Amino acid sequence: MRQLTALDAQFLNAESATTSAHVAGLAILDPLGGVLDRETLAALLRERMHLSPALGLRLSEVPFGLDHPYWEPDPAFDLANHLFETEVAAPGGEYQLADAVARIHARQLDRSRPLWEMHLLRGLAGGRVAVYTKVHHAAIDGVSGAETLAALLDLSPEPRVIDVTPPPAERGPSLAGMLYGAAVRTATHPVRALGSLARAAAELDAIPLAAGLPGARQIAQAARLVAGDRRPRPELPGLNVPRTPFNGPISAERRLSFGSVPLKDVKDVAKRHGMSVNDVVMALCAGALRTWLRDRDALPEEPLIAAVPVAVRTTGARQLVGNHISAMVTPLATNVADRHARLHATRSMMRTAKRRFAAASSSWLHELCSLLPPPVTRLASPAIFRLASVACPPINLIISNVPGPQFPLYLCGARVLSYYPISVLTDLSGGVNITCFSYDGMLDFGVVACPERLDDVWSLLRHLRAALDELLDERVGDELGDGVGVDLVSG
Repeated sequence: MRQLTALDAQFLNAESATTSAHVAGLAILDPLGGVLDRETLAALLRERMHLSPALGLRLSEVPFGLDHPYWEPDPAFDLANHLFETEVAAPGGEYQLADAVARIHARQLDRSRPLWEMHLLRGLAGGRVAVYTKVHHAAIDGVSGAETLAALLDLSPEPRVIDVTPPPAERGPSLAGMLYGAAVRTATHPVRALGSLARAAAELDAIPLAAGLPGARQIAQAARLVAGDRRPRPELPGLNVPRTPFNGPISAERRLSFGSVPLKDVKDVAKRHGMSVNDVVMALCAGALRTWLRDRDALPEEPLIAAVPVAVRTTGARQLVGNHISAMVTPLATNVADRHARLHATRSMMRTAKRRFAAASSSWLHELCSLLPPPVTRLASPAIFRLASVACPPINLIISNVPGPQFPLYLCGARVLSYYPISVLTDLSGGVNITCFSYDGMLDFGVVACPERLDDVWSLLRHLRAALDELLDERVGDELGDGVGVDLVSG
């Protein structure tokens, strides 16, 4: 019997009429002359679902919302409620596929069933097919999501043999057990909340929005001294969030763009400038966002503030349901016009943010979610998110880079050509989210946006490619002595 943590439950609490808190991936596949249909996918899921616990569990709510929900096996599980087939509009290009997926991504998952769906999308140009899969963020984080995906994939077109022996059946929580647990946790919540407050206060100078409060740094230093923590903390630059068109209340609609760039080129830029691949990704995003905002006369003088999700799952942990994540907050060098200076500024900012994150407690996100009693958090979160988006957004957007395998994978014998991650939008985190996934020599970008906040999501993807193109042109010019451009790979 697993109970959701405060952080897990917050992803449920964040949902509203305009917010759906699931994460997703869009796989583009080449059937290699075979057939990938719904029946084949269904057979694969029936054979391997037991390898991914989150796929068979549904929520069990505590009466009156007195405590966080529990996970329990779904006794009436029906694959027909989770596996669907859709025909993409002609001519089946990337725009038509993106429109079809955006409509599916905007819809919330049914909480009376296990919180996931898989959609087979047919009718793509070139005989390809796509598989879009979404799972609620309350059930998985980046690591557990990758492991869930890996359970369905193979290293060759020939599917591997799987032990179909199901694990021992779990018992769902009893009503008496849930009410007893709720009573105990309600009675002890003030004490636990004080502990969470003290631990969060120790990182006050690194928490979005809170870092800008008067005396935040002094309060954090005092809290660390009281706790006996004398480790030095690098000082972060200012985390004041400028206003942008994509910050504010979002609508329920979504728009999506996706595309790929060669990972080799990104690694080459990283090597030449003494940066990590993730640093280059951040610099590309900064350049793309700068161009998009400048073209609309909306570029703030201050750098944008981005949150970067970080996995904090302990080595060897096998808990495949729930979240073990934190967030690193850093300025983006959107205020730097020169591409070289922007790269160097990004390298400096990211080094400081990484050192600060490594020296700090990684639990501050969980501690913040634990401050209020579950019934209060459940009722107040959507209103707090919307109010904060208007009055004082804590960040401008979320940027995530998920490492993946550098070799081809197969689904039901079909080769996975690309895998585009698609993440969550909330009032609090802004109307655009950029996520990338490295796979088989490529860096696959998925950009999701609210159309009322970012009116042309494909232009942002083009700016991402152009930002890398600038750096590649520089490399070619150095090597050949000319200004030959580089044609990037399209999604």
